[in-house]
Amino acid sequence: MEKAESIIRVRISAHDAHYGGGLVDGAKMLNLFGDVATELLIRYDGDEGLFVAYDKVEFLKPVYAGDYIEAVGRILSVGRTSRKMEFEARKVISPAGIPGQPSAADVLPEPVVVCRATGTCVVPAHCQRKTHA
Repeated sequence: MEKAESIIRVRISAHDAHYGGGLVDGAKMLNLFGDVATELLIRYDGDEGLFVAYDKVEFLKPVYAGDYIEAVGRILSVGRTSRKMEFEARKVISPAGIPGQPSAADVLPEPVVVCRATGTCVVPAHCQRKTHA
């Protein structure tokens, strides 16, 4: 199996904040994982497929408006129509929090893992446009 990996990097906006203090709902990370899964399926099968289940989701650290999140995924195993995947979301930039400088931000010295998940996607056999050795 090809060892494809997909990565998306986004800035979390104030619109994404769901709770006080600019805290973002964990569902935003799952939305990013869905986009990563779609890209992986297109690269592997030539079709968007369907996300059918998360097996495990861990919310590890908070995410706030202004954070930059890098969502990464890869296919772990391939069945006839199923694709088992793993995902990780990492905070790579955060607002600096300097009074009077609301646009100041810092690149973190090391990415901070904020969420991990595993899940299964399905691409119906008749939709698979690529053949694999």
